[in-house]
Amino acid sequence: MAHQPTYATVPTQFITADNGVTYAYRRLGPKRAIPIIYFGHLASNLDNADPRIMDGMATQHEIISFDYRGVGTSSGKDAQSIADMATDGLAFIKALGYTKVDIMAFSLGGFISQELMAMNPTLVRRLILAGTGPRGGEGISNVPGLTYRDMAKALVTFVDPKFYLFFTSTETGKLAARQFLARLKERTANRDRAVGLGTLQAQLHAIKRWGHESPADLSVFDQPVLVINGDNDRMVPTPNSYDLAKRFPNAQLHIYEEAGHGGIFQYHDDFVKRALAFYAA
Repeated sequence: MAHQPTYATVPTQFITADNGVTYAYRRLGPKRAIPIIYFGHLASNLDNADPRIMDGMATQHEIISFDYRGVGTSSGKDAQSIADMATDGLAFIKALGYTKVDIMAFSLGGFISQELMAMNPTLVRRLILAGTGPRGGEGISNVPGLTYRDMAKALVTFVDPKFYLFFTSTETGKLAARQFLARLKERTANRDRAVGLGTLQAQLHAIKRWGHESPADLSVFDQPVLVINGDNDRMVPTPNSYDLAKRFPNAQLHIYEEAGHGGIFQYHDDFVKRALAFYAA
């Protein structure tokens, strides 16, 4: 029997959309009429998707991750707004030939997914929003300042900034951080191009602007939504998750205890079970 690829070994593919951008992407799992499109976090490339989550979802679904325009090995210049990132996401999905998708979105990816749904309300069947919040949500405009402070702290302590940004400072949080960061290094060949400072700055500027904009009317979406987070998210404060769940008329909410922004990575086994059940319902 042929060896099944994992997220650490699956090849990177490329597709050129109508907007002229060539997107880098990875797809894993059995072919499905409705795949899961994964929208990643701030300054993430293909190598920043958690292998345990991607492999877990691929047991029952086709899951596709991709680099935003100008990020990693995707072509073009960095998008300057969350709406532009959503337009790019739509172009990528259209290039793949899908008219209906499920979405799994984390952090910045959740902002993008909300704008995408506003642009094409019938495209998304089911949506998971993790570690994220609504447009204009509490503390979202503060993400740039927090990010730069934690990056400086990470520089002097010789760790990845996600160690501080995604996890709590408890012993449990520190252990989860180390395990998560180790998983991100499992892919040893054909790794993605590192994300540059220009991309980080462009995305942070877009997040700050989005955090100051007026809230969207999410009550118009009747799709099932799973909102999920840790109980101590410093990056996109946890109250935003409660707010999101109230704004969507057909939402479920789960909050992980003793977890931060990266709660789904800390509790990846439980998250995969919840996500599989949610998409199958």
